Amino acid sequence: MTATVVPLARIERLGLDKLGVVVAALLAVGATSPFAVFRANRIVAGEAKLFFEALPPLSAGVFALVVVAAAAVSLLRTSARLRLAMATGFAVAAAALIGNAADHLTPAGDRFARVAPAAGFWILAFAGSILFADSVVRLRLGPLARLLGLALGATALALFLWSGAWSEISILREYASRADVFWREAGVHLALAVGSLAAAAAVGLPLGVLIQRQPAARKPALNTLNAIQTIPSIALFGVLIGPLGWVAAHVPGAAALGVHGIGAAPAFLALFLYSLLPMVANTVVGIENAPPDAIDAARGMGMTGRQRLFSVELPLALPVILTGVRIVLVQNIGLATIAALIGGGGFGVFVFSGLGQTAPDLILLGALPTVLLAFAAAIILDATVELVSRARS
Repeated sequence: MTATVVPLARIERLGLDKLGVVVAALLAVGATSPFAVFRANRIVAGEAKLFFEALPPLSAGVFALVVVAAAAVSLLRTSARLRLAMATGFAVAAAALIGNAADHLTPAGDRFARVAPAAGFWILAFAGSILFADSVVRLRLGPLARLLGLALGATALALFLWSGAWSEISILREYASRADVFWREAGVHLALAVGSLAAAAAVGLPLGVLIQRQPAARKPALNTLNAIQTIPSIALFGVLIGPLGWVAAHVPGAAALGVHGIGAAPAFLALFLYSLLPMVANTVVGIENAPPDAIDAARGMGMTGRQRLFSVELPLALPVILTGVRIVLVQNIGLATIAALIGGGGFGVFVFSGLGQTAPDLILLGALPTVLLAFAAAIILDATVELVSRARS
């Protein structure tokens, strides 16, 4: 205990920011770790390069200054606005410099060489994200400001991609040779995640209302849905192959509708089953937490049970229900990746192809869009929940 308290006390006496010490340490580790990896082709072992080897001299000097400035802003008890500006500038500089490193290290005209971000770059990105998140929390940005920030971030990402600044980075090389397949699998991934969410909402909302109205059915129903949640995703996908294969073989028209033992059908059904518990449970909790005074007032006005449900209870429960939607969507975006194992498509196609070929850049081509989609979905739905809650208060 003493060994932990004393350094913290020293940090306080020096007037340093506690979290800033962590960020500065990560920046130091990242700056002294390999910044980029050069490979003669996509599958051979790479050669790690420190930042002063991976970048031209001028860019390396700019990089060093940016890291020092970010560490100083992090360590000192600076304003939240300055920290946000520094985090944003650091992100832009790191993004530009990794593209610069790829251009610098790739021999002219060589279409087989690959340059990928190395551990140092990812550590620096992690440190920058901590600084950014800390500044956003300190500023207590409202939902509209967070949505604006997401839009600006998406615009900046699109500009980097459009400008060609990252064209020599390995993951963009992989994308260039698979652009058509990438967008097709992106559509499949979104269809699985959003479609299963829509189906779960269509079933889960009425089921949640029914369970809330029938307390005797609540425990068995929720326990059953909870049991489904405990089944590992790959196991559930596998369990559904047999029944759906039988349906495709014996039910007229099922195969024509796309129902097969493997493919999108078992993936969609599994995601639907995983989505039911959050939707049902949040519907029950949202209705039960509706203010009793509002319900009594509606009853006193002579509203029927149906009118109270649709005019009072469900609108009041909407923020809690939307929280369930957020949980389901973020969960499904991640789980849809595994659908590729049973031929369901999605970004998992690139992840598992990359694993089979020992091609880390191909893995990232599937993993990074999945992470970005989940991150954007969480921000959008969090902001939506807060806006709805404000409108109801």
